[in-house]
Amino acid sequence: MTRSRTSLNRATEFAGVGQGSKDSFARARLVFPDGTSRVTIERDPEPVYIERGSGCYVFDVDGRRFLDLNCNFTTLIHGHSFGPVVEALTDQLQRGSCFANPTRDEIALAELLCERIPRVDRVRFVNTGTEAVLFAVKAARAFTGRPKIAKVEGAYHGAYDWVEVSQAATPDSWGDPASPKSAIFYRGMPQSVLDEVVVLRFNHVEGARRLLSLHARDLAAVVLDPMPSRGGLTPPDPEFIAVVQQTARENGVLVIADEVLNLRQSFAGAAARYGLVPDLVTMGKIIGGGLPIGAIGGREDVMKVFDASAGRPLLPQGGTFSTNPLSMIAGLASMRHLDHAAFAHLELLGSFVRDGIARAIEKNGVSLCVTGAASLFRIHPMGRPPTDYRDAFPTASGAAVMKELSRFFAANGIILPYGAAAALSTPMNRADAQIIIEVFEAFLDNHRTQLENIEVQK
Repeated sequence: MTRSRTSLNRATEFAGVGQGSKDSFARARLVFPDGTSRVTIERDPEPVYIERGSGCYVFDVDGRRFLDLNCNFTTLIHGHSFGPVVEALTDQLQRGSCFANPTRDEIALAELLCERIPRVDRVRFVNTGTEAVLFAVKAARAFTGRPKIAKVEGAYHGAYDWVEVSQAATPDSWGDPASPKSAIFYRGMPQSVLDEVVVLRFNHVEGARRLLSLHARDLAAVVLDPMPSRGGLTPPDPEFIAVVQQTARENGVLVIADEVLNLRQSFAGAAARYGLVPDLVTMGKIIGGGLPIGAIGGREDVMKVFDASAGRPLLPQGGTFSTNPLSMIAGLASMRHLDHAAFAHLELLGSFVRDGIARAIEKNGVSLCVTGAASLFRIHPMGRPPTDYRDAFPTASGAAVMKELSRFFAANGIILPYGAAAALSTPMNRADAQIIIEVFEAFLDNHRTQLENIEVQK
């Protein structure tokens, strides 16, 4: 059942978090540096503390219900408390949570990934997406004997120094449009790290060709998210994909497709959707069924750098909790239910939401736009879809509009991530999607003056 337009229009201000969340945050400030344990936690000014989740909804400690468009940063493609995962985990917990020895479930999950994801001949499991990217970069170095990598400006690939370069570049630090500067991510980042990273602009064809060719002798790999979420959730230009791939192949540079987030774009992932043929693929999030996980997959000859059967491998890789049976069994249960029908359902829902938002924008004549694909979407405070990170970088007035948008959605019982991708999940239906559109329309009705004064990035 959808809510009435009258009730939507009344909710023009965010009521703030409940007392339970306020009390929890007061406790947290005594044990965490800023009251949280992740920099990605949103607060306004306190975070909302969650008690439980069910299907596509979460419930905070004050009993309020929210439609969850964050899904733990796109991880929960089946929503919360997904029955097959809960059942599988309950059974596994009674048999043990972790072992030093391997289990058959890790083989089954690896078999599923090798069968489903193109160019994945062999797999190694780790605990996070960060670790997956970290070991993929190391594998490329071990295979090629070269130190440098190339990456896209503004793209997020986890917390590994080399892939953090220019992750949060600003107009003051990103440098020349044709030759982006390697911008630091944190104070004290070594200059040697900056010197070993070549920064590309997404969808800039000739720039990618020139920079990859110029540094080819020292490049081990180019790390490419087929649709960078923090870079604008903008589709790749087919020519950009082709040029990156061709230039890399001609120069013996490996292509790493980072699909930790975007594997959810299709049954076979995002690289297959956009014509990218990688040498290595990093995976995470949805393949763990809601538990910590990461995976590196790729060509058999490249993955052989991990091979310890004849002694010390070219690249040693371990981890106390890598391939822990809980993540393996949860991932297996989740992925087995992500069949073609599930992806078709998400594809239709995503198109319905993006089309509805686009129609509302056109009808109201405001300087907003929506990007995304499959089950992902992102709203931008600008009149045309951005083509790369610099295009997507908001002005101060644009950022203020996005903050108000998140507040308005929260006031209407929807968690909409601020400045990141919103994600749909399989428990959602057309009625849930319609509510998203109606709340967005109500936001346009209630914030017309602010929307008319969005400044444009120069």
